[in-house]
Amino acid sequence: MSGGIDSSIAAMLLHEQGYEVIGITMKTWDYSSSGGSKKETGCCSLDSINDARIMAVNHGFPHYILDIREEFGDYIIDNFVDEYLAGRTPNPCVLCNTHIKWEALLKRANMLNCDYIATGHYAQVRYENNRYVVSKGLDEHKDQSYVLWGLSQESLKRTIFPLGHMRKNEIKKMAIDRGYVELANKSESYEICFVPDNDYRGFLKRRVSGLEERVNGGDFVLTDGTVVGKHKGYPFYTVGQRKGLEIAMGEPMHVLEIIPETNRVVLGTKNDLEKQEMYVRNFNLIKYNTIPADFNALTKIRYKDPGALSTLNIEGDKIKVLFHQKVSAIAPGQSAVFYEGNDLVGGGFIERKKLGG
Repeated sequence: MSGGIDSSIAAMLLHEQGYEVIGITMKTWDYSSSGGSKKETGCCSLDSINDARIMAVNHGFPHYILDIREEFGDYIIDNFVDEYLAGRTPNPCVLCNTHIKWEALLKRANMLNCDYIATGHYAQVRYENNRYVVSKGLDEHKDQSYVLWGLSQESLKRTIFPLGHMRKNEIKKMAIDRGYVELANKSESYEICFVPDNDYRGFLKRRVSGLEERVNGGDFVLTDGTVVGKHKGYPFYTVGQRKGLEIAMGEPMHVLEIIPETNRVVLGTKNDLEKQEMYVRNFNLIKYNTIPADFNALTKIRYKDPGALSTLNIEGDKIKVLFHQKVSAIAPGQSAVFYEGNDLVGGGFIERKKLGG
């Protein structure tokens, strides 16, 4: 229970359906330790924790605060920094769901003799052909199946998504009808929880001692290696970025590739960003135990991406993805997630492939 409307209504629904509910709020991060400039907000703030506790008290079920700051910091924060230093764009929410939230919740569920864990994610899960299958939430605009591709079959076996078959406006109406008007009007945060001011560059500078001095002054280059300017440090750029490059080339330039080994950032035109092939590492399959050769799927390369038709082939420990038409700004480190209709086939992390420079 984060204190927000979705997890609160999920708990309330299960309680009304007769489940014996225990509320858990996970303390993942102390914003004060990040050195950010804004007031603490989001799921780890004291206000959010209190909101979750009040909801539990009002409905007569116990509530606990789970302190996972140490394991969260060691895994999620360190990975976030390491990925940027490796020239990739990380997906902390996917890692957190897979390796922290579900594992931490299941561990406590076992200690409390609970059969299931439940969250406020807009997604659905069912058992079919000896597999637990995740599918999109009914509300296409709120669907969160993209961040769940890493979940194991064992985790899904014990997971309930009470909101998967509902739309956001129904959830808000339900909160208002039950007297939780303030909860229904509570603003939602889409920022990374440990970077509440949304300034990941500032976070990296504060987190890595001497980072600016180490990476400042590298070269902007074209795909043929021609040096066209100096940048402020390769970790501060992402593939597809156009704004903030501070370089004049007569036409808009975009970041095509980041090369940490030489502190170079490769630039090109919007057309240069379009690619038809990529490789996906550390993949996890959900709907099927394996997939046949030339498997057709809709592939999303970022959370709000509508997806593009593609053909998948497993090659060793990676999946080769061939898009039927070129797609733009394939960013290494981001999640590639595969769908068959509304069902989540699986996903993985986009591999960094050197393009030039």
